[in-house]
Amino acid sequence: MPVPELLLEILSQEIPARMQKRAAEDLKRLVLDGLKKARLAFAGADAYTTPRRLVLVVEGLPEQQPDLREERKGPKVGAPDKAVEGFLRNVGLQSLEQCEKRDASKGEVWFAIIERQGEPTANILPDIIKDVLVKFPWPKSMRWGAETHRWVRPVENILCLFDGVAVERISFNGVLAGNHTNGHRFLSPAPAEVTCFADYRNKLAAAFVMLDRAERSATIAVSLQNIAEGAGLTVNDDPALLDEVSGLIEWPVCLLGTIDAEFMDLPSEALTSSMRTHQKYFALSNSDGSLAPRFGFVANMTVTDGGAAIVAGNERVLRARLADANFFWDKDRRMRLAERVPALGEITFHAKLGTVAEKVQRVMALAADLTDNIFGAERDAARRAAQLCKADLVTGMVSEFPDLQGVMGRYYALHDGESAAVADAIADHYSPLGPNDQCPTSPVSVAVALADKIDTLTGFWLIDEKPTGSKDPYAIRRAALGVIRIILENSLRLNLLNIFAIAIRLYKDKGVAEDAETDAVTTDLLGFFADRLKVHLRETGIRHDLISAVFALGGEDDLVRLMARVKALGSFLSNEDGENLLVAYRRAANIVRIESKKDKSEFGGNVSVDLLAEGEERALFENFVKVRSDAEDAIEDERFDSAMEEMAKLRQPVDAFFEKVTVNVDDLDLRLNRLRLLSQFGTTLNQIADFSLIEG
Repeated sequence: MPVPELLLEILSQEIPARMQKRAAEDLKRLVLDGLKKARLAFAGADAYTTPRRLVLVVEGLPEQQPDLREERKGPKVGAPDKAVEGFLRNVGLQSLEQCEKRDASKGEVWFAIIERQGEPTANILPDIIKDVLVKFPWPKSMRWGAETHRWVRPVENILCLFDGVAVERISFNGVLAGNHTNGHRFLSPAPAEVTCFADYRNKLAAAFVMLDRAERSATIAVSLQNIAEGAGLTVNDDPALLDEVSGLIEWPVCLLGTIDAEFMDLPSEALTSSMRTHQKYFALSNSDGSLAPRFGFVANMTVTDGGAAIVAGNERVLRARLADANFFWDKDRRMRLAERVPALGEITFHAKLGTVAEKVQRVMALAADLTDNIFGAERDAARRAAQLCKADLVTGMVSEFPDLQGVMGRYYALHDGESAAVADAIADHYSPLGPNDQCPTSPVSVAVALADKIDTLTGFWLIDEKPTGSKDPYAIRRAALGVIRIILENSLRLNLLNIFAIAIRLYKDKGVAEDAETDAVTTDLLGFFADRLKVHLRETGIRHDLISAVFALGGEDDLVRLMARVKALGSFLSNEDGENLLVAYRRAANIVRIESKKDKSEFGGNVSVDLLAEGEERALFENFVKVRSDAEDAIEDERFDSAMEEMAKLRQPVDAFFEKVTVNVDDLDLRLNRLRLLSQFGTTLNQIADFSLIEG
């Protein structure tokens, strides 16, 4: 006998593609939470979306709630009437005759035995679903007509079945739930009765609706590639666009259009952006990798003419869009990029941080300073690139296509006769924009990209506009990760605290946050970088506690050197000597901590050689004196693996010490000296990292 299932579909006008995935997750979460609260178990659930519908199927629901038996402890026998009345009212009983007396530690107590027969599931579902619909957390929603409940778009139909039967008493904004759905808006709009999810899915497919978003996405990808290959072309990889288009259509039909030859002289990025951003068209490439004069797109219709009219219409729309881009391309090149820089004074970077023109001046100075630490970076080229890097913001092309900022600046710089290094730096200075974006590698590009991001970070730190929780309106985390990646991937030896201080001085020279304490700001900002570094390295398998242990030494602001320390520490702890030495460190630290609390002393004095009574403690002292000296030399030379090898030499003497030597002896001087010895053992290891922060 089949297990009952719940099928829910909310059919509406078109749901924005960017909201669909989250909406499916929310629908599933909210309905399942309601079922759990109602004590209704289920075997599994799946949610689906199309541009017009949110769908949930829940399998394995019982036909009825389980019966409930609950015991509630009440007042003592003989308690005041008001206490008894309040108890009866809370448990829904009429008199004490419905309760039991039970012995307790302090006398007899009343207990209420509440037994409730489980309700039929079909009677419970309407309230759960109505509550979900009313409280649904759309990022943006609307009201229409005289209705009071908000939804993303007007609701047209609600399908709700439990065990094949329509669930009654569900009404939302005047729409009553039933047992029918509607197919494709144009190809099959007639209603169709449904009996279960399998029947629902089959009838949607027959009505030109592909329910599963992943299936639509795969169908589009394969179909586009097939028709592109038929024309000797390939589809440019664009997962984000594919995902978005999958949320715009219910029945994908892929077609190819042609780009007029007069527009092929536009920069390829301008062509692609115009097609992608406004029209959701896919760019195609020739066999040599150049942009082809064709485009792919996805229609939501099947037609008898093979799509000729649809293709012609889309070509006409694209022609008008590209004519605009061509106009801006020609007009923008009539003015040199350098002549546009003064106009940046009319754009506000941030109300407390000044204009974009002022930001450019700071970035110029900071980029020039950074060239001293970037091999091959020419100071004048870095200043010039920084001066021009924001100028394309006031061009017509970037005003129309904001995603081309930097990219168009490069084209205009080359047109103006600027060097390739300057032009590339203009294009690269926003990078990396995300974890999958490439970092700049050419020296001038690296200097300008770092200067731009560090200026942003220090500025927002000065005015205390830091990211909080999930909120990061100024993309501060992304900027910090960008700085980290640029430094590490280019192996740059930078002292970040000094760079931060220079950036802060540039702000203060212009009257921004003049009273802020530079050291406090730079230290706090470096701590933020430590957290971002842990996030960045998490996927590489590098432990976050090792990063914390190295940062805890204080003053380590050279990320390349820090990573060398972290890798050496990780390698050391992965072998037997390192593991055992960590155990010994903890044992010593625990003893010192306990005795320090007892004596109210830190045991930080020098070890008295004359009081080293046992051979094992003398051996330990002599070893760590030598190890400390040799490790210091290795650390100074940044030979961190060698420093770890020196530390490993302490394993045997410290094991022997704990095996043979008693620390807490009656002789107070001897006890104090041994505690100082253990304290200095810990201090010696902490030359490499703060071992107290290492886990495992």
